[in-house]
Amino acid sequence: MINELKENYGYLFEDDLLMEINSVGTFKEVPEGFQLINIGDYIKSMPLLVSGAVKILREDDKGDELLIYFIERGDTCAMTLSCCMGQKKSEIRAVTETPTKLVMVPVEKMSEWMGKYKSWQNFILQSYHDRMTELLEAIDTIAFLKMEERLFKHLKDKAMVNHNDVVQVTHQQIAFDLHTSRVVISRLLKTLENEGKIELHRNNIKILEL
Repeated sequence: MINELKENYGYLFEDDLLMEINSVGTFKEVPEGFQLINIGDYIKSMPLLVSGAVKILREDDKGDELLIYFIERGDTCAMTLSCCMGQKKSEIRAVTETPTKLVMVPVEKMSEWMGKYKSWQNFILQSYHDRMTELLEAIDTIAFLKMEERLFKHLKDKAMVNHNDVVQVTHQQIAFDLHTSRVVISRLLKTLENEGKIELHRNNIKILEL
């Protein structure tokens, strides 16, 4: 695990911190669609992504989901951090977007390292800033973009985190992520195809404008 940590976090953390993470962290390798954190869970460890991508979702009182943002290699989740520090139940669901490798760091180490390692403190504060920026972007997208624009942005985001301009996804899965109906998504996808922005295939979509 130490090699993966050095490759992905060596530019952020000093060797002593990397060795501590290696000694107390738990390495996990999980498939696409794996639920890492559920709403209502007490969070006992914080994820550090080594590879892959994770989508962070919120849920309404009817059980419908809304995608907030993605986290990728070298990232962690600010909402997870908040729950860890406050020992609160999780208010988000974290599901792997792609096959993912990550290191789970015990909660009790977070505050200890904040005082012990300047690099860890900077990483946590920067993570809060980055996730807050993405959260504001998600709010702006919902508030100010038309559904067609939201859909196209969502497809481009998925293409970027998957590092592939062909997105393996069904119309229903997109509808779940954007909190709308499959019928609406299918109609708007056809519109985007007619505009030359995408190509529709069975269970996958090619993004032509990235």
